[in-house]
Amino acid sequence: MSIVTDFSTRVRSALIWRSGTQIVAQLISWGSTLAVIRILEPGDYGVFAMTQAVLVFLSFLNGYGLASSIIQSEKVDPLRLRQAFGALLVLNAGIALLQILLAPYAAEYFRQPIVADLLRVQALIFLATPFIVLPEALMARNLEFKKTALVNLLSAIVGAVVALTSAMNGLGVWTLVYAALAIFWTQAIGLFLSARMFIWPSFDFRGAKQMFTFGGTVLLAHVFWTIQSQSDIFIASRSLSTHELGLYAEALFLTTIFAAKFVPPLNDIAFPAYSRIQNDSGAVRWSFLKAVRLIMLIACPLYFGMAVTAQELVHVVLGEKWIAMAPIVAVLALVMPLMTLQILFAPANNALGRPQISARVTMFGAVVMPLAFMIGVNFGVMGLAYAWVAGFPLLTVFTFLQSYEHLGISAGDLARALWPGLSTSLAMAVIVYLANNILPEMLIYARLGVLLAIGGSIYLGLLYAVARPTFDEVIQFIMHRKSPEQPQDSI
Repeated sequence: MSIVTDFSTRVRSALIWRSGTQIVAQLISWGSTLAVIRILEPGDYGVFAMTQAVLVFLSFLNGYGLASSIIQSEKVDPLRLRQAFGALLVLNAGIALLQILLAPYAAEYFRQPIVADLLRVQALIFLATPFIVLPEALMARNLEFKKTALVNLLSAIVGAVVALTSAMNGLGVWTLVYAALAIFWTQAIGLFLSARMFIWPSFDFRGAKQMFTFGGTVLLAHVFWTIQSQSDIFIASRSLSTHELGLYAEALFLTTIFAAKFVPPLNDIAFPAYSRIQNDSGAVRWSFLKAVRLIMLIACPLYFGMAVTAQELVHVVLGEKWIAMAPIVAVLALVMPLMTLQILFAPANNALGRPQISARVTMFGAVVMPLAFMIGVNFGVMGLAYAWVAGFPLLTVFTFLQSYEHLGISAGDLARALWPGLSTSLAMAVIVYLANNILPEMLIYARLGVLLAIGGSIYLGLLYAVARPTFDEVIQFIMHRKSPEQPQDSI
């Protein structure tokens, strides 16, 4: 077996394990989440979203960039691993202490006293982080995702059990905190043991300049990404009630399920895969465009379908008390294909040794999105939703302009990769929308089922009729056949 073929097989195996178990884990997580949502109140999710804004903001210091440098480097010696482990322990212990100190100030800012107690307990998450990040990076470097996938599956099961037990015992917002702690610490113990990372940390960081330089650049990008992604909660919490904030937060959760839950695991595979072929520009270009083409075949119909069935979807999935979030879902779903596309660029740029591109992109996002949210919040919770529609297209265009030369792609290349999924999904959404308006009165469950059946059949039929090469490419990928346009030097 040739090196190229062997590497391609390893990437495919990693993809199957990572995405396959991710689907199972997410089904378990969603099942428990939907059950818990029906028990808790929107206000509980509003308060929890406040704590997550603080938690995510502080997590930019958690040392993920140091782990990324290990994946990106051609060689990693034992000393570098010990130094990375030591740095991760120091950084995350410091973050945990900082969060405890900031807790009362955060509670005062959000005008919710319980936020302080929630943040103090959630500081335990950072103590688990070193035992997650480094083992995961080591196994990702070698495309060994089977163990990681099994640990993530186990953590999803443990988190689901804790969440359901806590909710049924009336713990309210603490349900969400205890479930998160259960997931993180199950991952920490499982990954640490699976990677057999029985090494002593080193706190002597001499000679680790390259690791800290790369990690520092990734950290900078994460700082701005945090501002971009959490500014909506920080801004809206001063204007909206916890009920409205809960509706918005859960609408965002529902609409980012694919972009935030399925694409990042695929990027976890893409980063080390791109890193291994970083010296072959043709292979990087081909692989990136194929990833865009295949992933958008899922993202576009999912989100456009969600936009035109939001009322029925929210009613069936979350229950009648959440129906007020349906208009928010409909608006947010329209922009989520762009979010899916935008986050596909980062692993390719980082693998090519250009994390500064991601830093510039997130810096731009840290300006554009908060400005959009500050304007949008004046129009209430729907204004926040429309802020995404106004701001994210600008961020996606900026990302492309920063990346296209290094990836060797043109606007035409990207458009051709997007066209099959985008065109057929838009046509499908229009037909489903019209069908929804002419269907007779029926039970909401039956109505949603009919709309899903119409949408699915129309989409597959259109894809087969007007984008046959792409349809065949999907079949070839599933059947493990080599695509005819694949260059010999690509994966």
